[in-house]
Amino acid sequence: MSMENTQHIVIIGGGITGLSTAFYLFKSAEEQQLPIRITLLEAKSRIGGKIRTELFQGFVMEKGPDSFLERKISAKQLAIDLGIEDQLVRNQTGQAYILHQSRLHPIPEGSVMGVPTRLSPFISTRLFSPVGKMRAALDLLLPRQTLDKDVSVGSFFRHRLGNDVVDHLIEPLLSGIYGGNLDQLSLKATFPQFAQMEEKYRSLILAMKKSRSTNLPGKPKGQFLTLKNGLYAFVEAIEKKLPSNTIHRNSVVKAIEKTDKNYQIQLENGKPLTADAVIVTTPYPTLTQMLPSIDLPKPPNHTPATTVATVILGFDDQTEVETPYEGTGFVVPRTENTTITACTWTHKKWPHTTPDGKVLLRFYIGRPGNAAIVAESDSSILEHVQKDMAKVMNIRKQPSFYRITRWREANPQYTVGHTEWVKQLEVHLNSNLPGLFLAGAPYRGVGIPDCIDQGKRAVQEVLQFLNLKSTIHT
Repeated sequence: MSMENTQHIVIIGGGITGLSTAFYLFKSAEEQQLPIRITLLEAKSRIGGKIRTELFQGFVMEKGPDSFLERKISAKQLAIDLGIEDQLVRNQTGQAYILHQSRLHPIPEGSVMGVPTRLSPFISTRLFSPVGKMRAALDLLLPRQTLDKDVSVGSFFRHRLGNDVVDHLIEPLLSGIYGGNLDQLSLKATFPQFAQMEEKYRSLILAMKKSRSTNLPGKPKGQFLTLKNGLYAFVEAIEKKLPSNTIHRNSVVKAIEKTDKNYQIQLENGKPLTADAVIVTTPYPTLTQMLPSIDLPKPPNHTPATTVATVILGFDDQTEVETPYEGTGFVVPRTENTTITACTWTHKKWPHTTPDGKVLLRFYIGRPGNAAIVAESDSSILEHVQKDMAKVMNIRKQPSFYRITRWREANPQYTVGHTEWVKQLEVHLNSNLPGLFLAGAPYRGVGIPDCIDQGKRAVQEVLQFLNLKSTIHT
């Protein structure tokens, strides 16, 4: 294949979106003898983005995402395509809890993403007041909403089930997925299936009961998967599959300039690169910096990405930590006066991560509009976390080790109008910069499978633009 006839595709960003894009581009090129060359530019010294695994004394610690939903098939398929499917591990199931008035309360049995489907557990729970329970039951009588435009997740559920159920159950369950404020999150961009259920069944309770009744009976199995030695195994496996000159670390893009025939990628250090097509997987603010002469549509509400942190505590002896609850962890509503927003008893949910007889706990801190706690010192954060821990666990010793990982402006906010904004942004880019494509967590889904799906979509788009055929399955 001559270099003269080879088309150069540059991918900007070395997180899981950029890496999976590069992998599937390379896979398509190999299988179909496509005349392309791929360069991936990563601004930092490490690749993997928010995927960050540490192996330490037999512990497997995830400082970013720790798993992915199996039903979103693209992440599992990536493991298969990389030949590492034998490393897949399923989570252990167990009771999950809500912290309410400084006590852990089981999530009512039969709840599906916070929506009740069984009467007895809902009536007996102490999470809601009697008035709150009666208000939630009105969902069975309320008519359908006419949703001509996007609404917030919070307003949708408050209309159907009332404030009590939303504030004490639905908010902590759903907000954590996007690290966002439920009353600002776009229903259309995050949980469109609920609007579809209301349209079909009118009542969310009836809809959820119907969906549960179609599930096969038997012991529930875990819905999440990870890799035995951590999610960073994805990153390592992809890098091994790519040609050695594909990934360029410490490569900061200053600007992307459109010429008559192609693109010029200006780097802070190094010669400009010429590209026939560009795939950008960075956050929107970085995109605007790289395109200073283009007036891009601005995101709705201009809500900045949220700043959060993960706090991991390890204990050498399980007798040092008494968790008087059988289960895998708990989430915390905004109504509670705590620093932590969630806790996973990792040694119970993912036993393979922890040596026998030891304990591994993972906490999350930071909420939208409240990033101050993340800026505090390690010792201060530890003090806050241990104070919150004492409400529900008996800690007899200091942890043997800890890890605090700060993620500044890391969680993009899908506020009301997000889906329309992404469409406008892509139309604008197609008109002004044909051959430049977007993918990644800021745009069409934040989970690992969502990012991989967007990478596959970008592969199809760029090959179509370059008049090359691909049979990649999305």
